[in-house]
Amino acid sequence: MTPSAHHPRLALARPAQHPLADIVRKAGWRPVPYSFTSLRVTGAAPPMLLNRVQALLVLSPSGAKVAAPVLPAGMTCLVQGAGTADALGRDDLDVQLPVEARAEALWELLQTRFPQGGEFVLVRGERSREYLEVAARGSSWRLHPWVTHREAAREPFPPLPNVEGVLALSPTQAEILAPLSQGVRRFAWGEATAEAFARAGAPADACCEPKPSLLWAMLAQNLASQENPKEESPC
Repeated sequence: MTPSAHHPRLALARPAQHPLADIVRKAGWRPVPYSFTSLRVTGAAPPMLLNRVQALLVLSPSGAKVAAPVLPAGMTCLVQGAGTADALGRDDLDVQLPVEARAEALWELLQTRFPQGGEFVLVRGERSREYLEVAARGSSWRLHPWVTHREAAREPFPPLPNVEGVLALSPTQAEILAPLSQGVRRFAWGEATAEAFARAGAPADACCEPKPSLLWAMLAQNLASQENPKEESPC
């Protein structure tokens, strides 16, 4: 059996040492970094004066980098993870992190930190999963989205490496990968990403909620089913 059969190659838009790449390895795959998208700043202004809101919520390092220069000193910033906190790059902000780097945990932190609710600006990308907006709808926590960036295909566009599978981490990535991934396994990080694959005419072979532990389970299970197809179903 060839080395690639033991550890099939999976293209993903993350560096080789990224935590998601480590999860891919632990699941029995060989991560192949494939940087095929870039982030473009929208140039949109904040939806309201930042000194009139209780706090800023930031979902990603990309949004943090765009927002950081215009934040007033002392502003409370609830950020989704340590990488996002580092991307703010300022020591004059009140930065707080949830117990887990997930939007669900950020929502819990918001309610705990501001139990009376209030006005908040949410920094996010153009096509985020919108969990927080849905969770806060009709509540005392009024979120005002500030769309700071969007994901787009790189120019010039790099060819897809020789791989046995692709992992799309966003709907935009799924739309780009769909026509390129005929004959390889397609994996989706999140339901919206799987829906984007389907709309593009290339359904995902498997999808998972955007949680690292579930990514490992999805990839490991798919690999096991490929190696032992008779064990995929007891029937």
